[in-house]
Amino acid sequence: MAWALKLPLTDEVIESGLVQDFDASLSGIGQELGAGAYSMSDVLALPIFKQEESNLPPDSDNKILPFQYVLCAATSPAVKLHDETLTYLNQGQSYEIRMLDNRKIGELPEITGKMVKSIIRVVFHDRRLQYTEHQQLEGWRWNRPGDRILDLDIPMSVGIIDPRANPTQLNTVEFLWDPSKRTSVFIQVHCISTEFTMRKHGGEKGVPFRIQIDTFKENENGEYTEHLHSASCQVKVFKPKGADRKQKTDREKMEKRAPQEKEKYQPSYETTILTECSPWPEVTYVNNSPSPGFNSTHNSFPVAEGNGSPNHQPEPVVQAADSVLFSAQNLLPTATPQDAQQWLHRNRFSPFCRLFTNFSGADLLKLTREDVIQICGPADGIRLFNALKGRVVRPRLTIYVCQESQQAREQQTKHENGDAAANTFFVYHAIYLEELTSAELTEKIAQLFNISPRQINQIFKQGPTGIHVLVSDEMIQNFQDEVCFVLDTMKDDTNDGYHIILK
Repeated sequence: MAWALKLPLTDEVIESGLVQDFDASLSGIGQELGAGAYSMSDVLALPIFKQEESNLPPDSDNKILPFQYVLCAATSPAVKLHDETLTYLNQGQSYEIRMLDNRKIGELPEITGKMVKSIIRVVFHDRRLQYTEHQQLEGWRWNRPGDRILDLDIPMSVGIIDPRANPTQLNTVEFLWDPSKRTSVFIQVHCISTEFTMRKHGGEKGVPFRIQIDTFKENENGEYTEHLHSASCQVKVFKPKGADRKQKTDREKMEKRAPQEKEKYQPSYETTILTECSPWPEVTYVNNSPSPGFNSTHNSFPVAEGNGSPNHQPEPVVQAADSVLFSAQNLLPTATPQDAQQWLHRNRFSPFCRLFTNFSGADLLKLTREDVIQICGPADGIRLFNALKGRVVRPRLTIYVCQESQQAREQQTKHENGDAAANTFFVYHAIYLEELTSAELTEKIAQLFNISPRQINQIFKQGPTGIHVLVSDEMIQNFQDEVCFVLDTMKDDTNDGYHIILK
């Protein structure tokens, strides 16, 4: 009975003790969070925070970068506050990137008055695709032979020198520029984001890319290998005008959101500032053959007389000893893979050199028309097949001409009188016409007789009863193929030129 009375007392004691301990623990919380005991630096010193902090660039807020690159395209308004900006681009459209010198006075004096080299790349934002970049680019090259992922719009660019686009690096361009002068480079991205997705959902489901710029200065050997600065931004590429529609859609979605929701998103900026990043690692697989390097003379790639496309690089010079392998520009079966590469360069098939890296002359000549078209596409495939088979395009019109001389006139007179030998003959020259114009005929006659076309004033054709009929484009278009003419010349009394008479 006594034991039964003690049990509630024991529970009461235990319960009261627990309450006291709990109150004591609560009372200590205020003391531990006091100004003397609490420090944010102690919290940040925890390993988890140290690990995250180590991934950030040191003093990124206070650090003034030597260069700044500004992409002249608006950022999307549908990006949350602390996320990286996203910019929409149209496929094939030229976009300006302003290259700005952001140095303080006296900073980096070794590049003052000198050139720096910048390399622009379009790379994958997704780490998974970065690991398979080589396979992804090769697949894109196979589906779109002859095309590039990234191009420079040279006529619109300002201040760039010696631009280059290596045929084996479809996503890379490079150039020299002077930081002290105004420099703007215009780029064109020719691939769209959905080309690298497993399922085709449209532009907004496509993979994001990164536009990255790495800048280098010269070393002691005159090579641009010393890294100065790198920056990049995130972009998505749509079919033409698709970026404008996507930007409008994002703007309309944001306008429908509540004011509290809008505060969670970044505003749309008119331009995109590339943010500092690590330099892009040099990839070894893209350069099977050495690419010509930059040098201080800046003469390895002339910027465009006529055609300013960066794809048109100087053709390699083939030594005379190798000429036996190229009979009248035709590839011979005895050509080695190296000789076949030279032949492809000489005939403007540089974009396909990587595809035919291990092909000898015999290998290329064994390809059928269907094989070449499947590999290179219809346009370049037909051109390559015709070049391999040595097919010569037949001219639209062929005429034969012989220059009449005093000796020829005497022989003709004797032949008419029966005094000349029966084996008298005249030498004719072939003239091949493609445009079928009087201007083209004038130029071809001038080339044949080594005179200037300006010395030929008019060309006449001798008609019935000896009349002289002015040769026009329409008359040439009605000439019979392989017609023969004797050329006679008549001095023009008004100037030093001549009239040509076709008899």
